[in-house]
Amino acid sequence: MAHHRHKRETNARRSPRLPKAALLSLPVAVVATAAAVTLGVVAEQPPLGRDLMASTATAPSGLRASIGGSVDRGPVVTRGSSRMAKAEKQIDAARREIKATRREIKATRVAVREADTRLWTTEDLNVWSESGASARGLGVVDSGRKVLVTGRKRDGRAEIVLGGESRWVSTDYLDDEKPVPGVQAIGGSCTNGTSVPSGVSPNIVKVHQAVCAAFPQISSYGTFRSDGEHSQGLAIDIMVGGSLGWEIAELIRANYQELGVSYLIYSQRIWSVERSGEGWRGMSDRGSTTANHYDHVHVTTY
Repeated sequence: MAHHRHKRETNARRSPRLPKAALLSLPVAVVATAAAVTLGVVAEQPPLGRDLMASTATAPSGLRASIGGSVDRGPVVTRGSSRMAKAEKQIDAARREIKATRREIKATRVAVREADTRLWTTEDLNVWSESGASARGLGVVDSGRKVLVTGRKRDGRAEIVLGGESRWVSTDYLDDEKPVPGVQAIGGSCTNGTSVPSGVSPNIVKVHQAVCAAFPQISSYGTFRSDGEHSQGLAIDIMVGGSLGWEIAELIRANYQELGVSYLIYSQRIWSVERSGEGWRGMSDRGSTTANHYDHVHVTTY
């Protein structure tokens, strides 16, 4: 068996032998190459901290290479990474602004679509594109105009709907009562020959005098009849309709104290001294034009 092993070894392909000098120089070359590679890697890395450099400077070369390759220096912050972080923050801020803008656009569309309340403008009002300081002026809406409002208010402005678009005006000059342009002071003479019967309240006489002097075209008044305050001589009906009726009603309301007025009814709405802060209030349907006071202004005095 030993003879066969010797034969196989004799026939086996021999590896070329290196000289002893070469064998001795090989580890040195490998170490030198590794050191060169390590130094190249270290040269590519950011500078170490002063304390770490001091500690590795006195360590053996192999240990220094080990330290240089394995020390955890924590996250490396470079100028490029700082710029990247700043850019990411700017992008996040832009995304948030876009989302907020989309929400506002959606809310505005809903507000405009669902607006169902109208208020009177009491002054000529500047119309703005939005509520903020960057709003653009878009013109003027005249005093005495009834405008559709959404109910949204910001920065002292109220949102209205003009031409189907969202617009903004000052909240201080919108009212649920129609303004009376240049309310006339009561006085003057009644020149149309109308009068009220004797026995009515002195305040009814005042009301007739004031309306007759300001609106001589009104020639029909109703005072005494068998029901309620009319039977007591405390009420008068001024036979008029439409917008002229509102002018007369507002003239009386503006001078209610001097005329001794308790309340007014016109066009299915009522105004009273006791609840004057509520303005004109709606009334239930009484079934006819006359019963709902669309064809006359009713005035009750004290």
